[in-house]
Amino acid sequence: MIDLTGKRAFVTGGGRGIGRATALLLSRAGAKVAVGYRSRKPPVEAHITAAVRGDLGTTAGANRAVGEALRALGGDLDILVINHGVWPSDDVPVAKMTDEQWESTRRANLDAVIYVCRAAIPHITEGGTIVLVGSTAGQRGEAFHTDYAATKGAVIAMTKSLAVELAPRITVNCVAPGWVDTEMSAKPYAGGGRERIEQTIPLRRVASADDVAGPILFLCSSLARHITGEVLNVNGGSVLCG
Repeated sequence: MIDLTGKRAFVTGGGRGIGRATALLLSRAGAKVAVGYRSRKPPVEAHITAAVRGDLGTTAGANRAVGEALRALGGDLDILVINHGVWPSDDVPVAKMTDEQWESTRRANLDAVIYVCRAAIPHITEGGTIVLVGSTAGQRGEAFHTDYAATKGAVIAMTKSLAVELAPRITVNCVAPGWVDTEMSAKPYAGGGRERIEQTIPLRRVASADDVAGPILFLCSSLARHITGEVLNVNGGSVLCG
């Protein structure tokens, strides 16, 4: 039912996890897809048009990455999925958080989102869409990971702000995952941690990357054309927001 034939998409953080799963789904739906990555190049796959390496946490890096994606896709963008980010796995109370950790997390999770949006929005077609990837931490907070929660809360606020700012030309929504089976969460899953986490989730399982990519695909399609400024929770029921 979802047909994105002729659409051009740029997915950041597309080298692995949710970003890679999203890029593959968009491509299978017919979109022409470029992915951005920083440290791990995506596997060579025929359905991905281009892989663009860059540090999105700088203005120059974001401008360069968006420019390369536009050239590879041969025109403007119809779909922008901003998925990149970091989650420092060590528990660190705010009183002991270093300036370096705060600045690194903020730059990757918030500054880079602003910079990519600023570079890409002038090139998004009328009727296009932006999907930002947030987190349950941005809704309920996360003790000892305040840097991460704060940046993801800001992404949710950005979603609402941009939705009004860019309407009616562009829709803007957010997908907020809970625990996902990706490398980023390998440390808390170790030593029986995954089983303990799953007991806190009503659906009793950690999401796969595809479980998150599917809702992103929906928001990128015409089925979601009258949805903007929303946060779509993909967390197995662990955070229930009205």
